[in-house]
Amino acid sequence: MEKKLSHVTPAGAARMVDISAKNPTVREAIARGTVNMLPSTLELVKQNALKKGDVLAVARVAGIMAAKKVPDLIPLCHTLNIDSVTIDFKLNKSNIEITATAVSTGKTGVEMEALTAVSVAALTIYDMCKAAEKGITINGIYLESKTGGKSGTYQRKRP
Repeated sequence: MEKKLSHVTPAGAARMVDISAKNPTVREAIARGTVNMLPSTLELVKQNALKKGDVLAVARVAGIMAAKKVPDLIPLCHTLNIDSVTIDFKLNKSNIEITATAVSTGKTGVEMEALTAVSVAALTIYDMCKAAEKGITINGIYLESKTGGKSGTYQRKRP
């Protein structure tokens, strides 16, 4: 069965989906991504020894701010009242795993807010660390799960 694209008219033009008839529900989305770097660069992050300051604190604030700006960045996204955005980091030997959780009570989901929060947090880590290492890579940004709304719960299946 072919899925109908909600953001495209039958003639192929882009459109914003009409959500006026939808009922508000509590919605949550969790997104993840990874920033890979040399262990020596990660050690500078851990020791808060980079010239630009506290990498993780700045990345956390940047991710939260980005989640609140999604409709300004992605043309067909609705403006949402976001109830909560959290950004968590897990520091491994040579990477930082980022998890963003966005919650909203509304008529449409917060997947784009969670994904954007991870993306901008990752870009901020790169920006804060680029003087120490230019070869940092950002990998694997994805939606882990979402709840709420007409389509219900989604949980990513691991390969």
